[in-house]
Amino acid sequence: MPPVSNRSNAIMDLADDQRFALMKFRRSVSDCLQPGQGDPYLLRWLKARNFDAVAAEKMLRESLQWRAKWDVDRLLTHWEPPLALKQFFPSGICGTDKDGVPIILVPFSGLDIWGLLHSVSKTDFIRMTAMTLEKYLQEAAENLKKAGSPSCAPTLIAVMDMENFSIKPYTWRPAGEVVLSLIHMYEANYPEILKACYIINAPSIFSVAFSIVRPFLHENTVQKIHIFSSNARKWKAALMENISTDQLPAHYGGTQVGINGDTKCTHKVHQGGKVPKNMYQKLEDLKDEIEGAWTSANVKKGDKLQLQYDVVEPGSYLKWEFRTEQHDIQFAVYRCSSDGSRQAVVEPRKVNCQDKNAPEIGVVTCDDAPAKYVVEFDNSHSMLRTKKVHYQIVLAPPLTSADSLVDSLASIAVN
Repeated sequence: MPPVSNRSNAIMDLADDQRFALMKFRRSVSDCLQPGQGDPYLLRWLKARNFDAVAAEKMLRESLQWRAKWDVDRLLTHWEPPLALKQFFPSGICGTDKDGVPIILVPFSGLDIWGLLHSVSKTDFIRMTAMTLEKYLQEAAENLKKAGSPSCAPTLIAVMDMENFSIKPYTWRPAGEVVLSLIHMYEANYPEILKACYIINAPSIFSVAFSIVRPFLHENTVQKIHIFSSNARKWKAALMENISTDQLPAHYGGTQVGINGDTKCTHKVHQGGKVPKNMYQKLEDLKDEIEGAWTSANVKKGDKLQLQYDVVEPGSYLKWEFRTEQHDIQFAVYRCSSDGSRQAVVEPRKVNCQDKNAPEIGVVTCDDAPAKYVVEFDNSHSMLRTKKVHYQIVLAPPLTSADSLVDSLASIAVN
């Protein structure tokens, strides 16, 4: 039997108003469609805009502008990723599901976001992600051709292993901004490419972090995400519902084994890893990527540096980054009452953060307002040495936008 035509197969389950929206959308974007971009391709954009043909057209045309600006169609053939990304960007295709859809494995703990963003620009990190998606979609399209369905829209399955996940690296502003940029890039330019996403070995802190990220994801995307704890029996059973064992590494319940009994099949799935510091660029080389001005101060022996902030709005955020040039210093944050007493919001503790590439970072929510908060660098325990501190402290208003995702993640990490 010949395969069902692309158009009839795509619209057979649509309601009448949805068919009308598809016809209207098809006509309005006929000038910019490429060969093979039939109704399954168009439906992606319509579904992402709830079958609003005008909004879908706007979304598609803006995406085409983005592709032209980033030269996306030539990434696979004309762009050479920096060495750090080639060696330490974790992901890979391990096989296909029972419908021939590629399975992307991402060992998330192997993503050294701090090291990568000190080795490459945020632009290159985003470009690498786009190139990786393009490569996987290209393989998905080739699978469809082999199956005799070249006009169908390719999709992907993602398995994200969150074992040993830590939220702290994402409280660093450049890392948080990259997360936001990638979410926006995905939702704006790759609608409906996800068949399913399995997030496995997720610690409890991940669920809290995901609740913050979720509002920035389309509901269609959210419905395809399945989160599992470290209970391997449950997530392996979920994977096996539509994936044969010979399509997964043994580490994930399959039968694939690499060289020397490698159960993670690292020849297929790059594990990432810690970026060596000799790959780090100088901070001045990344100055356009790292925002904010730093202040320096000498805290004399036996003395304290106290910085006062007047909080007016409840829910404001007090954020900090700092490092010392030599030796440790005691750090604390206090909330001051009108009677002169003070309560520790961040308990006093000695901090050793001399590495300029690894400052101490954090944030607290200022729920009580109006109130005075004091950030204290305490060198009173030292009778011999003056300590030099470089710091950046910001009092931010309550969360009101996507940019505040960074602060929310930091708040989780601290509290």
